Amino acid sequence: MIDRRQFLGTATLAAAGIAAPASAVPKAARRTAAERLIDDVQQRSFRFFWETTDPITGLVPDRWPTPSFASIAAVGFALTSYPIGVAHGWITRAAARARTLATLRFFAAAPQGAAASGTSGHKGFFYHFLDPRTGTRFGRTELSTVDTALLMAGILFAQSWYDRDDPEEREIRGLAEQLYRAVDWRWAVRNAPLLSMGWHPESGFISSDWDIYNEGMLLYILGLGSPTHALSDGTWEAWSARFEPSWEAQGARSYLRFPPLFGHQYSQMWIDFRGIRDSYIAAKGIDYFENSRRATYAQQAYAIANKGGWKGYAADCWGLTACDGPGDFAMAVGGRTRQFYSYSARGPGDRDDGTIAPTAALGSIAFAPEIVVPTAAAMHRRYGRGIYGQYGFLDSFNPTLTDPAAPLRHGKIVPGIGWVAGDYLGIDQGPIVGGIENHRTGLIWRTMRGNAHLRRGLQRAGFSGGWLA
Repeated sequence: MIDRRQFLGTATLAAAGIAAPASAVPKAARRTAAERLIDDVQQRSFRFFWETTDPITGLVPDRWPTPSFASIAAVGFALTSYPIGVAHGWITRAAARARTLATLRFFAAAPQGAAASGTSGHKGFFYHFLDPRTGTRFGRTELSTVDTALLMAGILFAQSWYDRDDPEEREIRGLAEQLYRAVDWRWAVRNAPLLSMGWHPESGFISSDWDIYNEGMLLYILGLGSPTHALSDGTWEAWSARFEPSWEAQGARSYLRFPPLFGHQYSQMWIDFRGIRDSYIAAKGIDYFENSRRATYAQQAYAIANKGGWKGYAADCWGLTACDGPGDFAMAVGGRTRQFYSYSARGPGDRDDGTIAPTAALGSIAFAPEIVVPTAAAMHRRYGRGIYGQYGFLDSFNPTLTDPAAPLRHGKIVPGIGWVAGDYLGIDQGPIVGGIENHRTGLIWRTMRGNAHLRRGLQRAGFSGGWLA
C-alpha cells in the first residue's frame, strides 16, 4: 500500500493541523485565479504518478482508473516528476529517493533476452508495455526504441538530480549509468543510418524508421551520446536532411510541421533547445524551441479558423495530440456525418474529430504561456465539472459529440458538455507536470544541462551556441 502521509501538499498539512510555510502564503495570495489553477493542475497531475505507481517496482500504469499494463514511457515521466514534487514540498527527498531507487533496481534486474516471453527487454531496450504483476513483456507488444528513450531520459534526469554524497543517491547514479550504457543503439539501426521504431522477437524489426521530424529528436540525441554503443557520426545530419518536406513556409510563422503537439513537446521536456542550434534549424534563422512555439500558435490559429465546424474550438479552447477518443464510428451530428476515433494521434489535417486534449495545450506552456494559461482557465471554467477531477484534467473531451446513443468505446456523454474520456494517461500527464515546471523554474532543463551524456549527444549532433558554448 502507498503511504499517503508521504504526500505533503498544503491541503494535507492543513488537515493534519500543520500550518503551511509562511513564505508560501503571500506568494499564493499574489497569484491570479488562472495561475492558481496551474498550481493545482500540476500538483494533481504529479499525484497521478505518486499515487498510482507501484512503489516496489516503480511501474506506472499506462492509464487509470481503467486497469491496464504498465508503460515504460510513463515511468520516464514519473522519474522526472518526483524531484519536482520534492522542489514543491509535496513529498520528501527521502521518499522520492526511495521510489527512484526501487525503480532503477527493478529495471537493472529485469530479465533481458531474445525470447518472446519471460523477458522485459533485449539489447538494453525495453518493451513498450510491461505486465504490471511480472514486469515482463505484455502480450505481443514491441520492443520500443522511442519509449526506451523516454524511459532513459527520466533515468538520466535522476542521475543528475540526485547528486548528494549519500549511499542511496550514489547507487541511483550508478544504476542510471549501468542502464544507459546497456542500450545498444547501433543494433536498432535497420536502414542505416536510421533507427527502427521497434522490434518483435517473432518477426524482427518494424519496417518503419524514425525518418521525419518528430519526437525522435530525443531518441537520436541519446543514441549519439552513448559512451558504449553510440550511433555513427553523421547520423543526425542524415536524419535532419529529411526534415525539409515538413517545413511549412508561412513567412514569420514558418515552422517544421508535425500535426500532433506531443511531437513538439516530448524531447523538449528534457532538452533546453533555447539558443542552441544544429545546421538545419540555424539555416532557418530559429531554434527548435521557437519552432515548438510556432507549432503551438499554429494549433490555436487552426482552432480559431475551425474549418471543420467543431463545437468548442476557439482562441481559448484548442489542443490536438495523441489521446483517447470516443470510439471508431461514424454518425450524424447536426445533420452532418462525422467520423470519430478511439485512441489516435490527432492534429490539424491529421484525424481531427473534434476531440480536444488538455495536455496538448498544457504540455506547451513553456513555449507559449500567454495563450496556454488562458486556455487552461477557459477549459476549466466551461467544462471543469465534467473534465476536471482527482488527477487534474481527464485525458480528453469532445463538445461536438453529445448524443447519448453514440456507440462509445470509451468514456461517457456528460450532459451540457459532450463526450468526456474516463481515464488519465501517464504519457499525457507527464508533459503537464514537466512543462509547467520548465515554464516556471526550468528545473528539468537546468538539471539536464549538466548531464555529460546529453551534452555529448547534442554536440555529436552538431548543436552549438547558448548554454552549450
